[in-house]
Amino acid sequence: MKQEDLAFYGEFAPRLMEIENLLNTEIQAMLDSISTDSETALAEHIKCRVKSAESLKEKLRLRGFPITARAGLENLSDLVGARVITHFVGDIYTVLDLIQKNDSWRVVQVKDYIADMKLNGYRSLHVLLNVPFGVGGISDIDIEIQLRTIAMDCWASLEHQLKYKKNIKNTALIEEELKRCADEMASTDLSMQTIRDLIQRG
Repeated sequence: MKQEDLAFYGEFAPRLMEIENLLNTEIQAMLDSISTDSETALAEHIKCRVKSAESLKEKLRLRGFPITARAGLENLSDLVGARVITHFVGDIYTVLDLIQKNDSWRVVQVKDYIADMKLNGYRSLHVLLNVPFGVGGISDIDIEIQLRTIAMDCWASLEHQLKYKKNIKNTALIEEELKRCADEMASTDLSMQTIRDLIQRG
């Protein structure tokens, strides 16, 4: 955590970093339980983080909550999060199965934006988890794991830039192109999955 993040989170910071470490350790162990070979690994990479103070303040402001760490912990579900990037769509659901069987947390909700994409073309699978917290009278908090293929993650990165970067011209055209790309990437992801399945069957 940066100094400004430590200052904002205060007494909650050490526990948040512990949960971030737990998330990283458990996800890596789950992936390694299937394969440690880079050619057959379930994930291309994983990334865990505690939400920055700047990002949290903005989200609290937009939702009308007090601008405090406690308000974030009590009302938001992504102060601690992880992103797991896979090569193939099928691997997302394999990882989901491992997450659901893990005793380190309780699965609260699964939002499947792959089977039911958002209107703008966003595809990803979000898993909401509940973990013990035990600091400052807060017994537990919700955290989130996002699962995407490499193509989905590339698309989401561009869409995020469009959403948060100011003074972008031709927004409507960019949104249209992004939606077209999302559909093409989804088709490619499915084709790659089919090819991989055919290769594995021999």
